[in-house]
Amino acid sequence: MQLSFRAAARAAAYPLIRFRSIEERLGLIGFTVALLFVMTNSLMAHEFKAGDIELVHPWSRETPHGAKVAAGYVKIVNHGSESDRLVSATGAIAGRTEVHEMAVDDKGVMTMRPVEGIDVPAGGEIELKPGGFHIMFLDLKDAKKKGETFAGSLTFEKAGTVNVEFSVDAMGGDTGHGSGHGGHGETDAHGGHGSHGG
Repeated sequence: MQLSFRAAARAAAYPLIRFRSIEERLGLIGFTVALLFVMTNSLMAHEFKAGDIELVHPWSRETPHGAKVAAGYVKIVNHGSESDRLVSATGAIAGRTEVHEMAVDDKGVMTMRPVEGIDVPAGGEIELKPGGFHIMFLDLKDAKKKGETFAGSLTFEKAGTVNVEFSVDAMGGDTGHGSGHGGHGETDAHGGHGSHGG
């Protein structure tokens, strides 16, 4: 009789234990999915904001040992009703940083020159990219590899200074700012170590 009572108690408790186990498992699965979602979003959302200015995916190319210059790129979006102006930038890897423009003159020669600023129109955007406007990191103190990051900032007349993190991509093809010594050439316009390509 005692055996039957224990068997009956276990049988009665089993559905509850089983349900609780399924509930816990579902809860764990839900938590894991939510955590992965948050992690994925944080990895993909490489954006920085200050006021009406949004900076999307600041990036640079990896540099080999001994490189003296590198370039930074970013998309700048102005969500405001007034124009703003990028006036300066910094990079933790550089002794000094300048905002540059690459252009082709009337003889078909690529030229590189520092600019005092870049206008970002109201409700518009401008992209700093290979072959155009870009940030020049000069007197490099640290050679970064693909997958690494480094701190920097962009300063605007109205939005002020925006702290960012540049992600480092692999050296590309002949897009300009990649190495600083041959191949991609970085420094022709900055000291004559190759053909500076933007």
